[in-house]
Amino acid sequence: MALVDYEKDLIRCEKCSHCKYVWPGALAKSWRFWDICPSISRYNFETYSAAGRMHAGLALLRGYIDYTDEFLDIIYKCQMCGACDITCKVDRDIEPFESLLELRAKAVEDGQLLPEHMMVIDGLKNEDNMLQKLKKDRGDWVQDLEVKDLTKERAEVCFHVGCRYSYDEELWHTIHAAVELLKRAGVDVGVFGKEENCCGGRAYEMGYQGEFVKYMESNIEAWKTAGANTVVTACSDCYAAFKATYSRYGNHVEVFHITEYLEKLIKEGKLKLTKKVPMTVTYHDPCHLGRLSERYLYSSPGKPYITEETKVLNQMYIYDPPKQWRRGEDGVYEPPRNILRDIPGLDFIEMERIRGLSWCCGSGGGAKEAYPEFALWTANERLDEADSTGAEALVTACPWCVRNFKDALNDTGRRMEIYDIVDIVQRAI
Repeated sequence: MALVDYEKDLIRCEKCSHCKYVWPGALAKSWRFWDICPSISRYNFETYSAAGRMHAGLALLRGYIDYTDEFLDIIYKCQMCGACDITCKVDRDIEPFESLLELRAKAVEDGQLLPEHMMVIDGLKNEDNMLQKLKKDRGDWVQDLEVKDLTKERAEVCFHVGCRYSYDEELWHTIHAAVELLKRAGVDVGVFGKEENCCGGRAYEMGYQGEFVKYMESNIEAWKTAGANTVVTACSDCYAAFKATYSRYGNHVEVFHITEYLEKLIKEGKLKLTKKVPMTVTYHDPCHLGRLSERYLYSSPGKPYITEETKVLNQMYIYDPPKQWRRGEDGVYEPPRNILRDIPGLDFIEMERIRGLSWCCGSGGGAKEAYPEFALWTANERLDEADSTGAEALVTACPWCVRNFKDALNDTGRRMEIYDIVDIVQRAI
């Protein structure tokens, strides 16, 4: 696909403002937490909304405007969280998220690159990770853990750690706990250690689709060689890449997020939550675990949806058979909540913006790399919402969310405990 393939969607955008707020309005519980798009909320100028970007993309596509530094700023000051796509589709069937992905891909294809993103992509090309770290150090987290090495042994389940968990030592306790929980339940699990590759998902969202394809093909081949029939990951970014974005290219991987897999093991009685965890918590839905994790329904790689578009009364388009839209409804929302509800002594309180209407943590889409202050502002908005519940801790299920929330706390000096749900489960075993 390319931006030109979404030209009709760019035209159809009516600038109704659905992309800015929680819709339908009946789901909004307060004015304070009614905003849904961090970009327009932070910069308060129409072009920083999905609608504004779609109209700017149409102008670029038709040659009315050209690239400028300000135009690139507009394209990339966005976490690609997908919230605009969900709220737009409440009563309008167009594709803001896909249009914005292709707008970025066109910018990259045209050589219009952000220096900060170029540094990240150069690191990816040279060292196979998004953190500009050395490839040889990727497996340091696994030292002293007794777990199968998939470069030498075969296992039924591949535990994919991801770039953030592999290199962020402050978060290693979470993946150590995940491996121990899987082993405790009798799962035949292995890891690739230093030979693990990036999922490619963040590069894709930055507009570097060619790099994404390279890592997708490499990972699929590695899993096949290792005999792994199932992939489990604790990283929501990796989960969305494996489940959703890989499916755009016709690759349907059996992948579980760790919350799905732990819930399964708990239901089967292979893990028992017996210890009390006396704590009041609220839960943050990672964008890539929730609304962005739905598979694409493609007739063949690169050819979406078995459907035909027809213009009715020379005014509106319909799809026959109906188009299979991604509306965020099939994201992973209940497994983490079910786990939290099953933990003895834990008091679980919801925030106002949840599930498909969750507010982004701020770290996605290359924003943390290129606009760190914007990423921290977005995280602090979510922390305000968590504070409003009276919870003493914020629990989530993605290392990028954990990292950005912790960075925001360190930046402001405010206090709140941040946990990955795996850490809470370990305490309850």
